[in-house]
Amino acid sequence: MAPPETISVHADHLSKRFGDFTAVDDVSFDVPEGEIFGFLGPNGAGKTTTIKLLAGLLEPSAGRGAVAGFDIRTERPEIKRRIGYMSQLFSLYADLTVGENITFFSRLYGVAPERREDRRDWVLDIAGLAAHQDRLTGELPLGWKQRLALGCAVLHEPPILFLDEPTSGVDPISRRAFWDLIYALADRGTTVFVSTHYMEEAEYCGRLALMNRGRLIALDTPTQLRENMKEPLLELRVDDSPRAVEALRGLPGVLEAAMFGRDLHVTVASVEDTRLEIGEALSQGGIELLRTERVSPSLEDVFVALVRAAGGAPSD
Repeated sequence: MAPPETISVHADHLSKRFGDFTAVDDVSFDVPEGEIFGFLGPNGAGKTTTIKLLAGLLEPSAGRGAVAGFDIRTERPEIKRRIGYMSQLFSLYADLTVGENITFFSRLYGVAPERREDRRDWVLDIAGLAAHQDRLTGELPLGWKQRLALGCAVLHEPPILFLDEPTSGVDPISRRAFWDLIYALADRGTTVFVSTHYMEEAEYCGRLALMNRGRLIALDTPTQLRENMKEPLLELRVDDSPRAVEALRGLPGVLEAAMFGRDLHVTVASVEDTRLEIGEALSQGGIELLRTERVSPSLEDVFVALVRAAGGAPSD
């Protein structure tokens, strides 16, 4: 018999209100030890607030939670000693050198003096900064700052790592290198809780929790989320994609129309009932339809469909 899972992060009907505004609304989930757990959602969905509740940075308005077995209301100091936290601001000191930042965070996180040299060398190695430890951190390229911030966040070898949109504004090559480091940490048993708005990053996660307007609206593996999308999806090639999107929005039977690279992805209620209407609407708009094909949904298609079904993004 397999041993029972150890739950690293537990949220039980968590809510957070700021006056009349509810940022997190009755959210529940569990994250087992060693999982890469993705948090996906539009801006203002409540992702950052949820992470701050779990990291002991905010007090819940309702509900319970535990991180590494410690209560998020009553045992915050214990939680903070057992987690690494990295936000999109990176939390580095620009006027300190690379080496000085590592030394500062080693002391801040209580790394034992006899371990500090080994941990410093490890951070310099994974960040690719061994030859730059005397360089001011503020002068580093963004991708280097990102890897340095991750290294500093795990200097004390925490079992749980919270990453709040850590790759925002970073180029794709640096993002891929950053995710290689995340995989390496997870392989060593670290539980990684990461929020993102990049669909390719969401594919890297073991499971995804999708939030919208403070509520959890879906939770499953990327593969299962795609398979759960029941509405048919058509891929259209046209000669004027932006005008085609406008021509199709609001058309009866068309649930969503959006550009997808050079093509259009159009979610419909029924292929048979809508295909002809789509062709007629494009023709009336002077738009040439070059190809129509039914395709499997991407994670982005699923994301858009689920947010639409849940009332649209907060800015809608």
